[in-house]
Amino acid sequence: MIKITLNVVMAERNITTSELAKRVGITPTNISILKTGKAKAIRFSTLEKICAVLECQPGDIISYVDDN
Repeated sequence: MIKITLNVVMAERNITTSELAKRVGITPTNISILKTGKAKAIRFSTLEKICAVLECQPGDIISYVDDN
């Protein structure tokens, strides 16, 4: 299972969904979909922008967790 911890990193950086969306160039709805783990995919370019804005690594917001 892929676990998304975008909301945790956002809270640590004290950035809102709307601010992140504006700075990344995507809609707040798409940020919310990512935060809840309901996204089916993410473009590398979007991931790159999110990491740049949050000053983090992809592994800080996405991780693999064994289902067992």
